[in-house]
Amino acid sequence: MLGLVTLLKHGWTLVIDARQPLIEICVEGIDGLLAAQAADADRVELCASLVEGGITPSLGTVRAALERATIPFHVIVRPRGGDFLYSEAEYRSMLADVGALRDLGVAGVVVGCLTADGAIDEARMSELVRAAGPLNVTCHRAFDMTRDPTEALEALIRCEVGRVLTSGQRDTALEGVALLAQLVRQAGERIIILGCGGLAPDNIGEVLRRTGLTEMHFAALADVPSAMRYRNPHVGMGGADLDREYRNTVTDETLVAATIAAARA
Repeated sequence: MLGLVTLLKHGWTLVIDARQPLIEICVEGIDGLLAAQAADADRVELCASLVEGGITPSLGTVRAALERATIPFHVIVRPRGGDFLYSEAEYRSMLADVGALRDLGVAGVVVGCLTADGAIDEARMSELVRAAGPLNVTCHRAFDMTRDPTEALEALIRCEVGRVLTSGQRDTALEGVALLAQLVRQAGERIIILGCGGLAPDNIGEVLRRTGLTEMHFAALADVPSAMRYRNPHVGMGGADLDREYRNTVTDETLVAATIAAARA
């Protein structure tokens, strides 16, 4: 991949050079994107509600990102938290979102659909790829919920998905390192394995050495107190953690930079 240039229909150009691995940062909203690109990330996955693992951000957020981004970003298309077995209505909304994002000119979309028995839903994934047209398509960590990762990877290749985000079907990349290395070998040049899962300055280099990954993904989040001076202790917007209403989770620019530096040391 050294020296590879990918030119997308709407003008995004991404040069992958000797600074491998390529680093993608998972962010929530426009402020997260700005922090990631300031810390020298190569690409962003743009989400809403990372507390749920990421769901589709608003089109207003996407438009704001297009105005401010200096690096490519991929947008997650996930209508809700929970599992990856979608109703027909949910799936139709995903197709509509992919079409809207294609027309807006983002660099890529991130999707994932499973069958009830834990396989890749090839019919739906293939249709989503067709709907994306020239955009990069990534299968997110729905892959990590599949019954047979070897067959799931072949299914994604058949669907012409460009990359798959995975922690090796474990909570962290270190725990999943053996499967990650196996998937890199199985993938060859047919699909990109985008490794993730608890990556930080103290472990990203080891994961890289043990897997042969060329692309890595992490979030680098930190909780910061709200700037609100008035606080109502009697009302919560969801769940039992009332303090959550006055605590924001943000992308930590310093941690992003430190993790990238460790990966490229």
